[in-house]
Amino acid sequence: MAAILCPPSSAFTGDSPVSLQTDLFFPLLRLCQTATELKQVHAYAVKTGIFHALPVSSRILTVYCNPDMGSLEYARSVFEQIPLPNSFAWNSLIKRLVDDHHSHSALLLFKQMLTTSSAHPDNFNLPCVIKGCAKLGALSEGKQVHSLALKTGLGGDSFVQSSLVSFYSKCDDLELATEVFDRVCDKDLVTWNSLIDGYVRSGKIEVARMLFDEMPERDSFSWALMINGYSKCGEIETAKEMFDRMPVKNVVAWNAMIHGYMKKGDIGSARRLFDSMPERNLVSWNSMITGFEKLGAFKEALEVYERLFGEGGVPNAVSLVSALSAVSGLALLERGREIHMYIKKHGFSLEGVLGICLIEMFSKCGEIESAFSIFRDIRRRKLGHWTAMIMGFGMHGMANRAIKLFMKMQEKGLRPHSIAFIGLLNGCSHAGMVNEGRHYFELMRSEYGIEPTVEHYGCLVDLLCRVGNLEEAKDVIDQMPMRPNMIIWMSLLSGCRKFVNIEIGELAAKSVIELDPGATGSYVLLSNIYASVGLWDNVSKLRESMRRNGVRKEPGCSLVEHMGSIHEFVVGDISHPQRDEIYAKMNEMKERLTCAGYVPDTSQVLLYVEEKDKEAELAYHSERLAIAFCLINMESIAPMRIVKNLRVCNDCHNVTKLLSSIYDCEIIVRDNSRFHHFRNGSCSCMDHW
Repeated sequence: MAAILCPPSSAFTGDSPVSLQTDLFFPLLRLCQTATELKQVHAYAVKTGIFHALPVSSRILTVYCNPDMGSLEYARSVFEQIPLPNSFAWNSLIKRLVDDHHSHSALLLFKQMLTTSSAHPDNFNLPCVIKGCAKLGALSEGKQVHSLALKTGLGGDSFVQSSLVSFYSKCDDLELATEVFDRVCDKDLVTWNSLIDGYVRSGKIEVARMLFDEMPERDSFSWALMINGYSKCGEIETAKEMFDRMPVKNVVAWNAMIHGYMKKGDIGSARRLFDSMPERNLVSWNSMITGFEKLGAFKEALEVYERLFGEGGVPNAVSLVSALSAVSGLALLERGREIHMYIKKHGFSLEGVLGICLIEMFSKCGEIESAFSIFRDIRRRKLGHWTAMIMGFGMHGMANRAIKLFMKMQEKGLRPHSIAFIGLLNGCSHAGMVNEGRHYFELMRSEYGIEPTVEHYGCLVDLLCRVGNLEEAKDVIDQMPMRPNMIIWMSLLSGCRKFVNIEIGELAAKSVIELDPGATGSYVLLSNIYASVGLWDNVSKLRESMRRNGVRKEPGCSLVEHMGSIHEFVVGDISHPQRDEIYAKMNEMKERLTCAGYVPDTSQVLLYVEEKDKEAELAYHSERLAIAFCLINMESIAPMRIVKNLRVCNDCHNVTKLLSSIYDCEIIVRDNSRFHHFRNGSCSCMDHW
């Protein structure tokens, strides 16, 4: 190319006729393969003056409008240097703007063309502009372009008609889409597929199927549309039938089937299909990662995420968001930090959903200060970032910090939505701040016109129950404008367990069982209430009822992440490879607890046995085994991070407070209710949990 860019000097002199110069120029322009070469040829055109010849400048602009040959900004700059652009120039830039997702600018440029130039609408620029209207969902503007097409005699052009069918379909105006479709004399595959796509997206799968059956010919896209439509409608068997009939299966159809199985909750079929795919794209990987995460199969989601890297794939923002959500579900801080480092290394923006997910991840992994650091570093914070941080402070019981951040958000002129109030109420609940909780519950309605949802009522009931205002909590439930859910009744039942109210507790337990007969927690909490006042006959009847109904108590389980592995412990666990060391450490812990004045709280042991047997039952709860493991394997300066599937019992809560003081360590426990930060013999929950 360097040799080509050095023609004889006489070739580009002012003395040569323009026609001779342009005859030499166009073959040279066609040889350009990189942006650098194009800029060299462009420079020759400017230097010799032939750039001002309209055919030359228009052709240069067209090449710049190729995404591989230059930026959009550079193409616009070249366009502005053309004194009187012709249709060729206008069309090239309009198309590039639409293709680069700048459809609004494309419409403005088209309007400028109509009002300031001699260029006219044609069957090239009209389909581009209509496509831009479709991308924007600009139905009114698209109808204006349709009218213009009819006025200029282009309404019958097949390219324009096909674009209009696609436009009306994407804007959900299927009546007009069908009307235009019926007028198309020579319907091609694109036109058929556009209308079918409209009916599929609107959920009218039967109409789409009729059109599909009428098609004179079909391509892979036609089949994939129908398979995707049936999958999204939940008709996975019909989707599978069409998938099996599909002559040549493309990756879009495979992905549609995987998505359908995941939506149905059929993890096994989705996995088998994924493993048998002849080729996968990033959508395939994301369908699996996101599908597992949405179904709560967090471990499996992270396994697929790791496999993506192992097979040479590169994640995008969707992959990272789903992986972070899975990490949040398992509270795997080390894995979350690895993903964070990848995000930083590859320059992903945190000004959207990814930043929100990072804040949530660190919050749910117990690293609230890291979450706040991420929040502070985001320069253009959106409402979602503020809300995620308020929620983070709330789940950690840091009500004052949540309130302070909420007030700052108000100062910035951001109008909070309902989720922010859930964070505030949650924080007040975990901190036992009754008056503040009532205030924000009322503020939500009085100042922002937000009607409380069942989640807001749940937070208020939980707040009242945690401080023992059980009658008031029951009144709130009775006055709710919607039916209380199981979580609300469980909050009331938990409060009755803590403050030993048999009458309200029985009402709450009955309400939970009506909603979910298999809800183990309701039986356990009511048994706790009976056991705490010595009503062992009632405890026995409840246990018999559980056996009769096939309800089994969920065993306590605690997870610890260490050196990239997850260590799981259940009560009395003897399966861990370090079993002997763990139990030796447990004996040491027991001796040191006794020296510190520890007295076991056996009030919640649901066994009518001797006191020493009750104490033995408590001694090997899963979180104590997890703490022993951490004391053996982790540096004393690092916080222990434990995730427990059940609510921490009174005795384990007292023990963990003492151990944090005895061993001078920080222990962070995430149970199924909240976070507990144990340090120096106290807990962040201030015994409100």
